[in-house]
Amino acid sequence: MGIAAEAHNVKILGSGTDYIVLGHGFGTDQSVWKHFVPYLVHDYRVVLYDNMGAGTTNPDYFDFERYSSLEGYASDLLAILEELQVESCIFVGHSVSGMIGAIASIARPDLFTKLIMVGASPRYLNDVDYYGGFEQEELNQLFDAMSANYKAWCYGFAPLAVGGDLESVAVQEFSRTLFNMRPDIGLMVSRTIFQSDMRHILSLVSVPCHIIQAKKDMAVPVVISEYLHQNIAANSIVEVIATDGHLPQLSSPDIVIPVLLQHIHLEIEARR
Repeated sequence: MGIAAEAHNVKILGSGTDYIVLGHGFGTDQSVWKHFVPYLVHDYRVVLYDNMGAGTTNPDYFDFERYSSLEGYASDLLAILEELQVESCIFVGHSVSGMIGAIASIARPDLFTKLIMVGASPRYLNDVDYYGGFEQEELNQLFDAMSANYKAWCYGFAPLAVGGDLESVAVQEFSRTLFNMRPDIGLMVSRTIFQSDMRHILSLVSVPCHIIQAKKDMAVPVVISEYLHQNIAANSIVEVIATDGHLPQLSSPDIVIPVLLQHIHLEIEARR
């Protein structure tokens, strides 16, 4: 396995010929897809990897300058695909990985047959005529809390993000992967994500996009799914699912997995 694949803990599962690549969001790692993978391995070759900065990666590899923008993560994704000699794939990106996949697809549209975005947002900060869900003061308070006591922040943030109580298995799992991040890296990654603004790239996306959004999500308002649908240049389709929380593949797999499988098999035209 190559340098990029080793650094990102790449795993390739399954016996199919077509590739599905699964990208995770902030505070998680590839284990967030554990309920979904068994439904894919009989028909696809499934590529799992960890974004740099996840607790499962070597913190010595985390370049604070490189990962001050989402482009660094997109470059990593392309490097992994190149090393694995993947010529075409379906990319399923949760949260920030939805935008990471979009950036990568602009650079190399030939590598992606479709993007499936789960709880993705091009901008989390409110703006004129745009509702991202957060005011700057709210984000500042979040960053301050992370800086002051990262572990205490994790305990408070995990149930809010997942949409459950501290005793739920999904909340405990998200808490575990959040704790695994080195606190200074966790803060840096959260700043990069929450302060990002990818609205300008949407008109450059030429790969068909399937936008999956939870009905209730503290990180991404449901109106964002329609914003993506209206502003992505390629053909896109939206499905709002009746789940609560930002990690529905972890907290509501019985609802999310059939939807994801449907969109993997559903074909929409490449361009409007």
